Amino acid sequence: MIQTPYYLIDKASLLNNLEKIAYVRQQSGAKSLLALKCFATWSVFDLMQDYMDGTTSSSLYEVKLGKQKFQGETHAYSVAYADNEIAEVLEHSDKIIFNSIGQLQRFNDVSADKTRGLRVNPQVSTSEFLIADPARPFSRLGEWDPEKIATVMDQVSGFMFHNNCENGDFDRFDEMLTLIESRFGHLIKQVEWVSLGGGIHFTGEDYPLDKFCQRLKAFADNYQIQVYLEPGEAAITNSTTLEVTVLDTLYNGKDLAVVDSSIEAHMLDLLIYRENAKMAPNDGNHAYMVCGKSCLAGDIFGEFMFEKPLQVGDRLSFQDAAGYTMVKKNWFNGVKMPSIAIRQLDGSIELVREFDYNDFMNNLS
Repeated sequence: MIQTPYYLIDKASLLNNLEKIAYVRQQSGAKSLLALKCFATWSVFDLMQDYMDGTTSSSLYEVKLGKQKFQGETHAYSVAYADNEIAEVLEHSDKIIFNSIGQLQRFNDVSADKTRGLRVNPQVSTSEFLIADPARPFSRLGEWDPEKIATVMDQVSGFMFHNNCENGDFDRFDEMLTLIESRFGHLIKQVEWVSLGGGIHFTGEDYPLDKFCQRLKAFADNYQIQVYLEPGEAAITNSTTLEVTVLDTLYNGKDLAVVDSSIEAHMLDLLIYRENAKMAPNDGNHAYMVCGKSCLAGDIFGEFMFEKPLQVGDRLSFQDAAGYTMVKKNWFNGVKMPSIAIRQLDGSIELVREFDYNDFMNNLS
C-alpha cells in the first residue's frame, strides 16, 4: 500500500476524456492542445499525446516541457516575455502568441521567421470569480481594440481568444463566439488560425458534443481557418484523486478529522476560490469537517458525510484532484508533498514519483 498522501491518476478515466477530445477533432476539424498551466504531469503524456495535437504554455519552462515531453505542436504564450528568455522560447515553440501589440513589436525582429499570433480580449467571459476573469475591468490579458489590432495584421497569422472559464453551457459558448465574430470577424477573415482557448467543459456528462462540433466546423469553414482548443480541466476532469489518511479526530462543536494533507499546499485553488473538495463516498449519518494538517486555521477541505465514525488510520479519497493541483503544490509548513501514482489501463498501480526532505531543502537555498 502506497504511503499517503498521493495523487492517483486513473488512465481509464483519463481515456474517457481523451476519446471525446479526439471525437471533436474528427467531427469538427478543431485541434486540441493540452494547457500545461492546468496539468503538466508528464508521466501520462504517453497516453495523452495519442489523442491530442500538442501543448500550449504560459511560460518558458512550460514551453520546454511541452517540446521535450509531448509530441505534436508546441504553442508558446505568456503575459510578457523577458529579453533574457525570448530566444529560448522561440527555439522550443512552433507558434508564439504575444499578449500585446507592445510585446509583438518589441520582439518583431527576433521572431520574424516564426508563426506568430496575438491574444485578443473580447471583453466578455464566463468567469464567476473576478480573480480569474480575463475580461475583468482594466484587464492586461490581450488587446481589445479592433482598430489597433488592424494596424499589425501584417505581423501575425492568427489570434488567441481565451474567455471561457469553467463553461459547461454550450449556449453561452455559442453566444460569446457570435459576439467575437461580430466584433472581430473582419480581422479573423485575414488570419489562418484561431485558438478559442480553454475553459470549455465539453468533455462533461450531457454536454451537447455534436452541436459543439457543428458550431466549431461552421466557424472554421466560414473564415477558412484552423481552429484550436486548449483544454486543461476538460482533458483531465474526474481522472485523479488525492488519497489521504486520517491522523486525528476531535470535537469542537463539530466532529473534526485531521488528514495528512493540506489545501494550501496540495489543493491550493480550494483556498483561493473558497470552495470545498469533492469526497467519494459522501453519504451516511456521520458528519465530519475534514481539515488539513498545516497551521493555517482555514486549512479545511470541507464537510462530508460518512457511514461510520472516522478513526485514526482511515483512508479518504478526494475526487477530481488533477487540475491546478500538482502544478500549484508547494512546501508550506514543510508538509510532505504528495507522491504521484498512476493506475495503468490494466488496473495495476505504479508509483512514479516520491518527494522527500531533500526536495524540500533544495527548493530553497
